Amino acid sequence: MTDFIAARLNMVESQVRPNGITDRRIIAAIEQVPRESFVPESRRAIAYMDEDVPLDPSDKAQGPRALIEVMAFARMLQHAMVKPGDKVLVVGAGSGYGAAVIAQLAARVVALECDPGLAGQARRNLAGVANATVVEGALSAGVPGEQPFDVIVAEGRVEEVPPALLAQLSDEGRLVAVVGESEMAQACIYTRSGSTMAVRQVFDASVAALPGLRKKKPAFVF
Repeated sequence: MTDFIAARLNMVESQVRPNGITDRRIIAAIEQVPRESFVPESRRAIAYMDEDVPLDPSDKAQGPRALIEVMAFARMLQHAMVKPGDKVLVVGAGSGYGAAVIAQLAARVVALECDPGLAGQARRNLAGVANATVVEGALSAGVPGEQPFDVIVAEGRVEEVPPALLAQLSDEGRLVAVVGESEMAQACIYTRSGSTMAVRQVFDASVAALPGLRKKKPAFVF
C-alpha cells in the first residue's frame, strides 16, 4: 500500500523546493493537499510522480485531460504572486487540485471547468473548501459575472490567451499560463497596468493542453 503522506512530502522535497520555489505559503499548501484524491483511483499510485497524470473527462470529444505536473504548477503560482486578499480564477480546473491549493493562498477561488464530468468531480472534491466555487462553462469565456480577478491561472497549455480572459483582470492583475502550439512551450506572466498589458516569458514547460484555447488561424484568401 502506498504511503501517500510520505510520497507527498518527498514530492515537495524532490520536485518543488529544488526548482526555485521559495514562497513558504505555496510549499505549505502543496504539503497539505492530498494529490491522490484528485486523480482516478487506478492512477493514485502515480499521483506524486514528476509528470502529468491523466484524468478521465466525460466529454472525450474535447480531447484528453490531465492533472499537470506539480513542478510547473508550483512555479506558475510563484510567478503569479497570489496574495491573501486576492480573488483567483482557475481556468481548466479539472478535478479541482489546483483550486484546492490556491484556496489556501487567496481569499476566494473560482474554478472554471468545461467538462461536465470533471466539473462534478471538482465540486465533490472542493465541497469542504468554503472559499472555492466551481463554474462549468467554456474556458475561453472566463467567468465575466465574477470579474475582476486579481490572478488568473490556466491549469494547462494554451495556444493563445483569449482577450476575454485578459479583460477580466483587475488593475495590476496577473495571468499566468503555459503558452505555445508545440508540446514544449513557455510559461508567461501577463500583467495589467491600467489600459496596458505587459507579458513576460518566465520558464519553459511541457504540460497537457487545455481544450478550446487554440490559436485562431487566419482565414484562407484566394
